[in-house]
Amino acid sequence: MDNKKLAVLVLNDVVVFPNNEVRIEYDDSFEKASIDYTDSTDDKYLVIVNPIDSNYMEDVTALPSYGVLGQLKLKLTVPNGKTRVVIQGIRRIAVSNYFYENGFYQADVKEISNISTGDEKNYFTLLMKSLDRYIEKAPYMSNAVVSQLNSVESLDELCDLVGSFLPVDYNKKKKYVLTISSVERARIIVEDMNEEVKFLELEQKIESEVEQEIEESQKEYFLREKLRAIKRELGDINSKDDEVENLKKKLAKLKCSYKVKQKIKNEISRYEASSSHSPEVGMIRDYLDWMLHLPWNVYTKDTNDLVKVESILNTSHHALEEVKSRILEYLAVKQNTNNLRSPILCLVGPPGVGKTSLALSIADSLGRKVAKISVGGINDEAEIVGHRRTYVGANPGRIIQGIRKAGTANPVFIIDEIDKMTKDIKGDPASSLLEVLDPEQNDKFSDHYIEEEFDLSKVLFIATANYIDQIPYELRDRLEIIELTSYTEYEKLDIAKNHLIPRAMDEHGLTPLQIQLDDQAIMDMIRYYTKEAGVRELDRIIASLFRKIVKKILLEKEQVFYHITEKDLEYFLGKKKYSYEKTGKKSEIGVVNGMAYTAFGGDILPIEVTMFPGKGKLILTGSLGDVMQESCQIAFSYIKTKAQDFSIPIKMLSENDIHLHFPEGAVNKDGPSAGIAITTALISLFKNQAVANDISMTGEITLRGRVLAIGGLREKVIGSHRAGIRKIFLPKENKADLEEIPEEVKKDIQFTFVDNYCHIYDILF
Repeated sequence: MDNKKLAVLVLNDVVVFPNNEVRIEYDDSFEKASIDYTDSTDDKYLVIVNPIDSNYMEDVTALPSYGVLGQLKLKLTVPNGKTRVVIQGIRRIAVSNYFYENGFYQADVKEISNISTGDEKNYFTLLMKSLDRYIEKAPYMSNAVVSQLNSVESLDELCDLVGSFLPVDYNKKKKYVLTISSVERARIIVEDMNEEVKFLELEQKIESEVEQEIEESQKEYFLREKLRAIKRELGDINSKDDEVENLKKKLAKLKCSYKVKQKIKNEISRYEASSSHSPEVGMIRDYLDWMLHLPWNVYTKDTNDLVKVESILNTSHHALEEVKSRILEYLAVKQNTNNLRSPILCLVGPPGVGKTSLALSIADSLGRKVAKISVGGINDEAEIVGHRRTYVGANPGRIIQGIRKAGTANPVFIIDEIDKMTKDIKGDPASSLLEVLDPEQNDKFSDHYIEEEFDLSKVLFIATANYIDQIPYELRDRLEIIELTSYTEYEKLDIAKNHLIPRAMDEHGLTPLQIQLDDQAIMDMIRYYTKEAGVRELDRIIASLFRKIVKKILLEKEQVFYHITEKDLEYFLGKKKYSYEKTGKKSEIGVVNGMAYTAFGGDILPIEVTMFPGKGKLILTGSLGDVMQESCQIAFSYIKTKAQDFSIPIKMLSENDIHLHFPEGAVNKDGPSAGIAITTALISLFKNQAVANDISMTGEITLRGRVLAIGGLREKVIGSHRAGIRKIFLPKENKADLEEIPEEVKKDIQFTFVDNYCHIYDILF
């Protein structure tokens, strides 16, 4: 057959071995042309090759130098247009030249001379032994293949037979065909067969283990079902077994650490082994219920749209820029680093200014769940860190309870009234909160009941308090304090117009076509029908007004438009409930306007002084606290030391008793800010010289006459403006605080800043 020209059949996915028959079906025109040509020849020989590379149509070198001589045994065209053929592989042949003609490849072929190394017998024996081992491990070997092996005599034939049934990939089979040396081919096949045996052994080992586990599981299931049936016959069946199964299913679905899972698994085993009548069963069951329902690794995703967060905060709350800015800063940094501990914020301010509602708005803007507890009046530290499980009726603390209710491990957790905790023999709950509110250690918070560490570092804690001084110092050190001052009248007006009135209209079924409130009417409601730092009472007063109007509309059955002015308020709301101090109609000797800051805002504080013959005694009235009494003593002592400078006869101070009174005796008054007003009132009396009634002042005084800074400046100034004050003396150190004063107030008032009382004396006397 040397230099004989044959048609080439190129196979991309099937390997034909010598002495091996294959059945192939084609619909490709190239294959049909090659097979049609072969079918037209007398001997029906063709050369079968597997390409080295898939681009053999463009590059003939991608076709190999060796192939298999095959003979077309059967060619059949089936109705679907495909060609089905049976080809018998005969032997390997060498290809000397490829050429493309008549739409298919043809090649010049020649015989391959036998290469004998003398090792054929040894390798034949080696291959047969490897084959016996393989057949023993391979359950899918057919008897037909085994019977064929008995008739094989040459190594070459044995290699081709083994290579044809060995379950290796296409590339390895192609390598078997292209390896001309039977010894080399046998070596490769033995290596591949040994690898296959290792894989089969591993597979059998795994199957054996799985089968054993299944058998044990089936055995356990069978025994449990049998036990259940026996209990049913005895009438001793209960739901505990079903409950154990449910607990195990819940544990399988629970997202938590391996340590926690093992703890729960052990408790389930204890529960399963315990008698139904044991008192411990209920305690274990309650514990499992808590452990399986805690959100160990459940987190909500924060809203990353800072513009949206800012919009929600601005819509829900007027002013409060500092706290809004802090939340946006936290989100911005968290978004930038993707790893940030949550801050522990503490909103401090008077009742009703919106601390809790602001915290709820923060949760809404972040897209987080909310947990809320109130610690006001708590005196038992177990309320925070839980009870030991040994106690009957034990429960986790309020922190873990709140986390469970929220359902996530990163809620916004609101702790209300943190300044109202008490301490007694049962413990100190404030100290128990240290672990919760300390960013350095709250990632390993341990509740006495749960007994496993719970990560609170992703929780955004927001505490609220009315008075910063009442927050225990050790707690205060761990909190980021944000003060919410009381709303001014002008802020309350904006809140009423933009939030309270539209909401109240909606709740009462009213529209702007039915009712309208003048700004002055709203301002009078704020001034004379409420006295508060926030807007709760104002909200109730607006609701009361709207209820009366709705009743009037329905009773009279007329669609009337109500335009409410300040003159209508008395008709709808009754007489004014509150009044504010107004400056006197005329200036009086010994009367000076101080400035007060209360939980309800600012006001003026008239100070009255008189004297009568006596022994230089100082009489104080008006429900004064310790600080105010000390301020009176300091002012009196300062005047005595400076009597000569102020042209006050010493005899007047020693031969008269001085009575200093603060009107509204039922109202408690205390605070370090009335010193200069008291001093001025005393000097006015001693010098018999009146101070203008449109002047007020605030600031503490020292024995050397130095004027100290004060707090609550904004509220005090607004209260004085409402009372008709047009000139105010303030401590020099408070000059920077003037930025907080609304512009409409500042333009009506002349401010004088002093650092020593002598400056006030020079101006007034």
